Amino acid sequence: MALNLHNLRPAKGARKRKIRVGRGTSSGHGTYSGRGAKGQRARSGGKGGLKAFGLKGNILSTPKLGGFKSRRPKFEIVNLSDLENNFNDNELVTPEILLAKGLIADTRPGVKILGEGKLTKKINLRVHKISENAKVMIEKNGGKVFLFGQAKSNDKKANKE
Repeated sequence: MALNLHNLRPAKGARKRKIRVGRGTSSGHGTYSGRGAKGQRARSGGKGGLKAFGLKGNILSTPKLGGFKSRRPKFEIVNLSDLENNFNDNELVTPEILLAKGLIADTRPGVKILGEGKLTKKINLRVHKISENAKVMIEKNGGKVFLFGQAKSNDKKANKE
């Protein structure tokens, strides 16, 4: 038999008959038409709006996120005790030298010197920030502190006077 347009048929079982709902009690899908009895879901348009109400309890029960995480990078911290152990008298200390000696992991966020520990050596520092206590200890031993970005502003003040 030749296959032509007039004798094309879908395969057996490929097409399912639509269930006709609400066509009388004897059809098996009468009276409530498969929606059960009463309630929001039995009404027209009742099924769509329920998801948000069901989620509301979950949303309310999850705790709020507290605190704050700054995206600004933190300074690399070096203590005076680290300088005492790793440097000699009259030595210049810069972020690059601190990185080479393994005292900091990265120079990009900047370096801050803190006054923890004792310092007995004369050391010259060129860093981004320094605590007041550390600055006093270094200058007491005869060392000097140069802050990045501040030396230029000091020169301008000297020129104005």
